Amino acid sequence: MTSTRSFPAAAFFALLSGGIAIGFAGIFMRLSDVGPLASAFWRMALAAPFLWAWAFAVRKQDHASHKRTDFTQALLLAGIYFAGDMGVWHLSLHYTTVSNATLLSNFAPIFIALWMWGAHKVRFARIFVIGMAIALAGAVMLVGPNAANGDNVGRHKLWGDALGLSSAVFYAGYQLMIKNARSQYSTARLMAWSTSITGLALLPFALISSGAFWPANASGWLPLLALALTAQIGGQTVIAYASAHLPASLSSVSLLIQPLTATIAAWILFHEAIGPLQMAGGALLLWGIYLSKRGS
Repeated sequence: MTSTRSFPAAAFFALLSGGIAIGFAGIFMRLSDVGPLASAFWRMALAAPFLWAWAFAVRKQDHASHKRTDFTQALLLAGIYFAGDMGVWHLSLHYTTVSNATLLSNFAPIFIALWMWGAHKVRFARIFVIGMAIALAGAVMLVGPNAANGDNVGRHKLWGDALGLSSAVFYAGYQLMIKNARSQYSTARLMAWSTSITGLALLPFALISSGAFWPANASGWLPLLALALTAQIGGQTVIAYASAHLPASLSSVSLLIQPLTATIAAWILFHEAIGPLQMAGGALLLWGIYLSKRGS
C-alpha cells in the first residue's frame, strides 16, 4: 500500500495569518508613546495574563495528552532568545523605517538554514532553495526604495538596519527552540512560559533605557494592548501552533509576508509610499513562499 503525505494546509494558512498579525507590530510600536524597550516589555506583560488563563484552562487536556507541564531549559532559552529579538528589533524601529526593520528581522531563514546545514548536515530540495532566494529577493525589492529614501538617513538609519539584521539571529534561535519544545508542550503553556520569561528579561532594560516607561495617559495603553493582543497572542501564538506541523525552514520563509504587511500598513498610516518596484517585490515574495511550500 502506498501512503501519501498530505500538506498541512491549515497549519500553513495559520502561519500566514500569524505573520500578517505580526506585520502590524511595528505600526503599534510607532503609535505608542513609551520608549522602544518599554513597548517590547508591555507587549509581553499585557499578553502574559491572557496566555496563563488559557494555559490553566487547558491543563486537564495537557495531562490527558501527556504534554509536559514542568519548567525546562527549552522554555528558558525560548524566552531569552525572544527577549533578544524583541529588544533589538524594537530599538531598530526607533532608527529606521517599519519596512526595513520588519524585513531585516525576517532574515532568520538564512541563519536557520546555515545552522541546520552546519550542525545537522541537512540538505534542502532545490526548489526550496530557489523559493527562498526568490522570497528574499522580493523582500529586498519591497523595501529597497525605503532604504534609499526613508525618513531616517545617515548613521541613524544604518544603525537601525544593523539592529534589525541582528535581531534575526535571536529570532532564528527562538524559532528553533519553539519548534523543539512544541512537541512536548501545548501551545498555551509554551507561549505562557516563553512570554513571561521574555517580559522578565526585558524589564530591567526597559526601566533604565531612554524614553518613557509608562504611557502618558489612558489612551496611551491602546497601542500597547493592541501590540499584545494582535502581535503576541494573535501572531506568535498562532505561529507556535503552526510550527508543530511545518518544517522550521519553511516557517521562517513563509513569515517573510510580514514585510509585505508592514509596508502596506506603513504606507497607509505613515505615508511610506509603495512604488512599482515594491509592488513587484511583494509579488515575488509571495511566489517564493509558494515555491518553498512545494519544496519543503
